[in-house]
Amino acid sequence: MSTDGLTDLWDRLFGAQPDPPPLLVLLTGLLALAVVVTRVPWRIGRNAITIAHEGGHALAAVLTGRRLQGIRLHSDTSGLTLSSGRPTGPGMVFTLLAGYLAPSLIGLGGAWLLGGNRITLLLWIAVALLLAMLVMIRNVFGIVSIVVTTGVVLGVSWAASPQVQAAFAYTGVWFLLLGGVRPVGELQTLRRRGQLPQSDADQLAWITRVPALVWVGLFGVVNIVALLAGAALLTGPALDRLDLPV
Repeated sequence: MSTDGLTDLWDRLFGAQPDPPPLLVLLTGLLALAVVVTRVPWRIGRNAITIAHEGGHALAAVLTGRRLQGIRLHSDTSGLTLSSGRPTGPGMVFTLLAGYLAPSLIGLGGAWLLGGNRITLLLWIAVALLLAMLVMIRNVFGIVSIVVTTGVVLGVSWAASPQVQAAFAYTGVWFLLLGGVRPVGELQTLRRRGQLPQSDADQLAWITRVPALVWVGLFGVVNIVALLAGAALLTGPALDRLDLPV
């Protein structure tokens, strides 16, 4: 690739895109909320939350020195990340902790990038993370899910207009922020019914002797704070651009 080509690629990747219309920021948030609170769209969209959840487990395992063995994504939107190492200790605690926090924290990071209009950079980071995750997928449905998701994100980032990129990126970030909260409520509902005895919260309780309900509460508090902070990052610049009558 020529020097000019590299310069163009650098500018495209790290340059700021045009400010999105304030209405787009609002409408994409409402669209993401509608997906999260309605049954069938949530059932489909939850696969993206599962990808982020299992990716969080995987990244935490690697960062804490555990050996990542593989990731499985299932058609019922469940997933499993296997790593080897000590069954107790800080590494295992952080690995278990990361799953339910990952979608919201990724969404918060995405909101920070969008606040600086780094839309293309956000999309390319998403592609890089998905490709890194693909290497560790160990089942067919998981491979198909990651390949399709990567293809969609890559296609939008490379071929779509700035307006379409903005709509796609804002919808995705809003969905991660909002969608990170709902699984915590679902987790506690299943625990209360005795249908999820080996949940992340219950495994954390076994390792730390801190009640599982405390861990569920921590998941909820962190994700709600991330949602509020992310919403402020997304809507703040948009509100500043509104021409309100004085």
